[in-house]
Parts: sequence; C-alpha cells; structure tokens
Amino acid sequence: MPTPAPPALRTPHRFSVWAPDASGVEVEVDGAALPMRRDAGRPGWWEAGVPADPHGSRYGFRLDGGPPRPDPRSPRQPDGPDGLSQLVDHSAFPWRATAWPGRSLDGAVLYELHIGTFTPAGTFDGAVERLPHLVELGITHIELMPVCPFPGRHGWGYDGVAPWAVHEPYGGPDGLKRLIDAAHAHGLGVVLDVVHNHLGPSGNHLPAYGPYFTDRHHTPWGSAVNLDAPGSDEVRAYFIGSALAWLRDYRIDGLRLDAVHALVDTRALTFLEELATAVDELAERTGRPLFLIGESDLNDPRLVTAREAGGIGLAAQWSDDFHHALHATLTGEAQGYYADFAERPLLAVAKTLSHGYFHDGTWSSFRGRTHGRRIDASRTPAHRLLGYAQTHDQIGNRARGDRLAASLPPGLLAAGAALVLLAPFTPMLFMGEEWGATTPWMYFTDHQDPALAQAVREGRRREFAEHGWKPEEIPDPQAESTFAASRLDWSQPEQQPHTALLDWYRRLIRLRPLASGPVRVRSDESGRRLTMHRGELMVGVSLGDTPAELPSGTVLAQFPPTVTVLRVQASGR
Repeated sequence: MPTPAPPALRTPHRFSVWAPDASGVEVEVDGAALPMRRDAGRPGWWEAGVPADPHGSRYGFRLDGGPPRPDPRSPRQPDGPDGLSQLVDHSAFPWRATAWPGRSLDGAVLYELHIGTFTPAGTFDGAVERLPHLVELGITHIELMPVCPFPGRHGWGYDGVAPWAVHEPYGGPDGLKRLIDAAHAHGLGVVLDVVHNHLGPSGNHLPAYGPYFTDRHHTPWGSAVNLDAPGSDEVRAYFIGSALAWLRDYRIDGLRLDAVHALVDTRALTFLEELATAVDELAERTGRPLFLIGESDLNDPRLVTAREAGGIGLAAQWSDDFHHALHATLTGEAQGYYADFAERPLLAVAKTLSHGYFHDGTWSSFRGRTHGRRIDASRTPAHRLLGYAQTHDQIGNRARGDRLAASLPPGLLAAGAALVLLAPFTPMLFMGEEWGATTPWMYFTDHQDPALAQAVREGRRREFAEHGWKPEEIPDPQAESTFAASRLDWSQPEQQPHTALLDWYRRLIRLRPLASGPVRVRSDESGRRLTMHRGELMVGVSLGDTPAELPSGTVLAQFPPTVTVLRVQASGR
C-alpha cells in the first residue's frame, strides 16, 4: 500500500459508483474505509466526499461488506485488473503539442500496430522512437491495438477488463500520453482500438456491480453486454463515457470499434448511433475532428452512411471483402471464407475496387445464404471503407501467424501494395508490412489462471486440428517464445529485398494524391492481369507470364515484372 499523501496535498474528492443491487457500499481510500450514501438524484448510484491525493490515492469499493474491488471507471490499475484503482489527474500532464488541430480521415494512410511487439522494448516510449520511420513512410495515423489492462504482461489486448484504464506494462496512462503527444508533434493522428462487445474472461468485476451483461443475448464470448435490457441506460453511458474519455483526456483522434456486429441491440436508438452522436458533439466542443471506425462483417453500408441520410454515421469501416479478394488472388488460397473469392479472384478484386463490397446481396457459400447490401456511392463514398492486405486478425488468426512475406516473392507483395495504396479506399498497413517483414505475428496470451491458460492452449490446437494441423505444429499461446517471436525485427529494413520494398511503399504513398475520383478496373482472369485507372494514375498488375496492357504514359513507378504505375489522362476527362 503506498504512503498516503501529506494532508496539504489531499483535497476533497467525490467518489461515486453505480451499484443498483447493493444494500450498502463503502469506499476504501488509502487503507481507510468510509460509508457511501445513495445519490438521491441518480437511482442506483452511491457517493462520498473523501480527502484524497488527486494523482495517486489508491481506492476501491466494498459492496455489502465484501472485499474492495476496483472502480468500474478506474483511470489506472497499477497492480493489474484485480488490484485497487488509482486516481489520475489528467490535467497534470505536461502536454507539449498544445496547438494540435486534430487530423481527420480525409486522405489518411493508417498504420496498425501492437505496442508489445512493435519494438523490442514493447512500451509506449519504445514506440515513440520509431515514429520518424512512420513519418518518412508517409503514414498519417497510427492505429493502436487495445491498450486497456488485462491479466499478465502480454496479449493482443482484446481481453481487456478495465475500459477506462491503460495497461501498466506498456507504460500506464502517462506513457500513453507521451506517445500521443510525440505522435502529434510529428503530425501523426492517433486511433485507438476499443472493445465494447465483451470483456476478458479474467479480472472482470463488472457483474458484481450491476447488470452490465444480459442473458437475453449471447455472443461468442458468452452473455452479451447489456445494451437493451433493464439497466442498459447506465451500461450505455458507461461505454460512451469510456470512449469520450479516450478522446478528451488522452487527446486521441479516433476510435476503432471492435466487432460492432456483436453488439446486440434491439432499441430504436442504437448504441452506435448514440455513441456517434456523442463523439460528434465532443468534436464540436473541442474544435478537433474526431471519428469512429467500425469493424463489421455485415456488409451493411448504413454503418458508414451519414445519420442525416438514414445511416448510423460512423466515419469508416474495415472492409474484409477487399482483403479476402486480394489475398485469394495473391496466394491462391481457397479454404474457409476465401472460397467465395477464389473461384475468380481477379474479378473479385475488380468488383470490390469498383463497388466496395463483393457480397452486396449475393450468395455466400461460406455462410450458406445471401449476404450484404449494395452501396449507394452517392451517399457512401469509397473512402469510408478501409482497404488492406494484412491486419492483426488476418495474420494472427492463421495457425502459425505467417505473414504474406513468408510465402510470397517481393513482386507479389509489391502488387498487393499498389492495389491497397492507390485504391479508392482509405488504406491501412499492418506494422512491418512496408518492408515485407518475415517475422510471424502469432496468437499469444499470458493468462495467470492455469485452468484458463490450458483451456486456451487446447482450444487453439483443437480449432486447427479440424483443418489438418497436428497439435505440436501449433505454437503454444502461453509460451514466452511465441510472444518473443512475434516482435518486429528492425534490422530487416536495412537488408535486401526489404529495403527495395520499403522504398516502393514510400513511392506509392507519395503518388496517392494523383489517384482521385472514380475508378475503372479491367481484369483478365486467364492472363492473371488487372489494370486500375483512377485520376491521373493507371496501375497495371501482372501476376502471370505476360505484362499488363497499358496505354502510353509517363512511368512514375515500376516494380518489375509485376507492377507499373503510369501517369495518364485523368478518369472522366
């Protein structure tokens, strides 16, 4: 237990907590427990004014005489998810980039990264040291995988259990602020991946406080977050408050919302609409552009259509259809959900480039039904879809976490890069992709509960045994070596062929301003060729034995023998 602050440094602090089913609640502050009283103006809420250090007091809540539990809205968990909470005075941080105007998604190039494996240090401060590399590459926004606390030291972050706090091994709240401040000083926006559809299986204290979850609906992670049952007003306010805190207190520019299709919500005003409205209102108050990016497999353009036009109003969404079509084209893989795209993969790439979704009301053999809805380009422009060749999901959910570079030659990687970076979508790269990193990015965990650890280990092996993998061939998620092998090797960009590929990515990003407006695509399945005309650029890709047929024009970039980028007459002239 830390030494309490001297009396002169302790000021009255209003502690409050929502615990509607409790008959009595105490707040324990720096070892002293004091009773709380019901808040007459807010049903189910308890409050107490207690002297405390605004930037250091440890505290927790005792429900009906039980043990102290962390605050559901804890800003810091210095001893992990099961420890006491700690007060954080966000106003005390010495921001340097005080004049940051914000950075919207217009013209953005995103870069998804995982703090624990992006650098050898695996910390926010370690990531700061690599920001100049991203600026030189041409990145506009870094997209951080989840950073909320979870048990253990390393993991993907999707098992977080304290959605207002920051994982201590990464550097805690101040470490995250230092990274954001440094990113803004470099002109980089910051996007944070947040998880509202579930909490992790260990360290989750929310059910003790109230009906944060409901058995009315079920998800792959168990009972659904309560967005529409009794008590759901407070649950919605809880997650919306968390989202706004990241944008306000940490000055983050946007949020990526994990698996929004798993947010089961039957109310007329959906949680996503309510969240999007709250974010827009905060943007107006702060004078900074703030935005939301959704992950959804529903292929429903209403997610990213303006609310004035009858949509939900998110700024963008991840587009797996483009990824699947491109992956099937480059690799020839046809298993699982790739089957829908592998029959005529170049045609699938052409359709997604032209129309956004591949499945827009068409039959999906993987699902055994029709899927998706057609995009109206007049209401939902293509830049509202994120386009990518690799993500944490599409790499890490493979049996051995192998990247495209593990099996494809540089020419095919260059072809994929051209289609991602010059497409009408908002492009996103996964860390290390720009130099063709060959280090795997595997599924790794550090569960402290031995039974849970074994269950995860066996579940992973059982999942891939159905696809013909032997148990010994599947990396142990709990092994330190699995995590260590997933770290980027920063010596690779200095070696060939990685250096040439990195230069190719830089050149493509510099050419992006010339690619604008409508896109025209032609594909030749038998010849394995595709051409994409957009704005002043013509991109010719050949994955076969003969080069793509291109008109006369100025060669701006070339990666023989697979890709040529020409400057030609602009589309539509």
